[in-house]
Amino acid sequence: QVQLVQSGGGSVQAGGSLTLSCEYSGVTSSKYCLAWFRQVPGKQREGIASIHHTGSTRIQPSVKGRFTISRDTDENTLYLEMNNLNLEDTATYYCAADRGTGICYAGPSMPPTLYHYWGQGTQVTVSS
Repeated sequence: QVQLVQSGGGSVQAGGSLTLSCEYSGVTSSKYCLAWFRQVPGKQREGIASIHHTGSTRIQPSVKGRFTISRDTDENTLYLEMNNLNLEDTATYYCAADRGTGICYAGPSMPPTLYHYWGQGTQVTVSS
């Protein structure tokens, strides 16, 4: 059973930085995707970054140039480094893992339906 446990998050002023962590376990497939999503109340969950089992990453346009996804395979930990945060980045952030398909996105988008395991979520609040 895949389990994802998140840490990090909190409050930061606009222009600041935060790093989120997600410790994963039970990922036994040779093919997998790990990803970060975020969600604000009343809106759909938005995929923002993914990393393939090969190490290939993809950052969505809304955060490209500011956010970086990475992983430590020795520690089984996924990271999201967020820089130059702005008010629109305020959201609950979730890490996610797929079911071993290795399909991280569909065309230009990252639909949540591609992912089957989710972290508990962590709040990021950016203030002016």
